[in-house]
Amino acid sequence: MNSKRKYLSIVTFLLLYLAAWSQRANCNFNPTQFENELQKYIVDNVRLTPQESAKFFPLYKEMRAKQRYWFQRDKQNRKINPNDSRACERAVRQHDENEIQLKKIQQAYHNKFLKILPANKVYQIIKAEEEFHRKKFRRAVKNKR
Repeated sequence: MNSKRKYLSIVTFLLLYLAAWSQRANCNFNPTQFENELQKYIVDNVRLTPQESAKFFPLYKEMRAKQRYWFQRDKQNRKINPNDSRACERAVRQHDENEIQLKKIQQAYHNKFLKILPANKVYQIIKAEEEFHRKKFRRAVKNKR
């Protein structure tokens, strides 16, 4: 699996897991707070200037909004009967299509990011986002125990 697809799979899994976990645990998951924490984490770790942040985050939020649609479509596949072979096949094909669409969105926005920020900062943002999600996932698992 190439690194981009691996990254997308990790992020997709983490977001779906956090959403499912927050619903099951009946915790007070606050999406706005989550996004604010992610934004602060990126700014602090990448050391974005206020000017860079002002250019970057509107595009980033736009990307996330487009990705949410595909995450929701993938979420629907969890409601199928695992004993229904046809439904499972459709779910697998739909999951693959969702991931392709997510990757296309990500690629398009990475190109936009590269036009407004130096490449090293775009790379650091990708890594910071990945690290943030990993930390949240670990904390969620730890708190569930």
